[in-house]
Amino acid sequence: MDRIRITGTLVAVAACAASFTTGRSGVTALAQGAQVPIFEYDATFPKPLPENWAIGPIGGLAVDRQDHLFVVQRPGTLLNNERMSGADDKPPKADCCVPAPPVLEFDQNGTLVNSWGGPGAGYDWPQSEHGVFVDQKDVVWLAGNGAKDHQLLTFTRQGKFIRQFGKAGMSKGSADTSNLRGPANLVVDATSNEVYVADGYGNRRVIVLDSNTFAFKRMWGAYGNRPDDADLGPYNPDAPPAQQFRLPHNISVSRDGLVYVADRPNNRIQVFRKDGTFVREAFISRRTLLAGAASGFALSADPEQRFLYMIDGANHHVWILNRSTLQVIARFGQQGIFGGSLNVPHAVAVDSKGNIYVGENFDARRFQRFLFKGLGTPKPGMIPPTTIVE
Repeated sequence: MDRIRITGTLVAVAACAASFTTGRSGVTALAQGAQVPIFEYDATFPKPLPENWAIGPIGGLAVDRQDHLFVVQRPGTLLNNERMSGADDKPPKADCCVPAPPVLEFDQNGTLVNSWGGPGAGYDWPQSEHGVFVDQKDVVWLAGNGAKDHQLLTFTRQGKFIRQFGKAGMSKGSADTSNLRGPANLVVDATSNEVYVADGYGNRRVIVLDSNTFAFKRMWGAYGNRPDDADLGPYNPDAPPAQQFRLPHNISVSRDGLVYVADRPNNRIQVFRKDGTFVREAFISRRTLLAGAASGFALSADPEQRFLYMIDGANHHVWILNRSTLQVIARFGQQGIFGGSLNVPHAVAVDSKGNIYVGENFDARRFQRFLFKGLGTPKPGMIPPTTIVE
């Protein structure tokens, strides 16, 4: 087992996997003349929504097999002046605003094509909407990170309820195989018909279920350890690596059968085989405190999935990693609420064309598209600095 630890700050866009050199702290610098993947902010996406809708923080993003973007937002967290201005009073006291539905579906043009969600008969809608995934059968999977969100829900793409795993408020901890506890994100592996859940806001584990029957298959904690609920205390960048997850916040399965877990407050990514065997880890912006740097990630769209795009909600970046080595080779994004900037990026997805979608929390409360423009010559300011700040 090899452990790769990465620290530091780097400014650039991604380098071609064959065109980099390794420098101090394991951070990769662009080789002279290297071609890089170029991303460009798309100001046309999305198209305007109904003018009396108010959007809450973005909990999760997913792209389906039609390249439609599914956005899960949190209408329950809207401020009083956004949700109680009188538009939904009877009679209305003002033109604006009403909370938008929790689940929004957009086509490639950025046009809203469907919206649905919220409490209903026969299921426990999340207190706080979070992860979303659309599988190969067009089933929409939803998770929540509220205090009693111990369940996983499935719906048709039109919003018709299918099935629920677990029950709200019934978790017995990380050893419980019948309930979750604050599941952050999930991914369905079509090759094995299994759903992998980053069960992280209450529990500290990855749990795997049969995606058809919800039967329990296996689970593990950091390094493949048996998960437990012991209090780890505050994160300390100078302490030995924590032997359990603090908050597994995102999860992906690569085409070559590796499971990637973003352990947000521990500022790290851990890689496993599908059976839970630990393979390697990498630390990103290791000295970050706040809510942590490893907010989540998506794999690049090329057949080899050479790159891993990791959002950093504490430092407001998208880090670009070489997937095979977990070395940071670039980043883009800076803090701001103007178009193309990032303000607490919280969710990320990639479509089949390689375009990146980023959803944000707090003040921005928006989702943006960054178009993949192919490989090109680095522009001024894209070359990383020679000094790495640790």
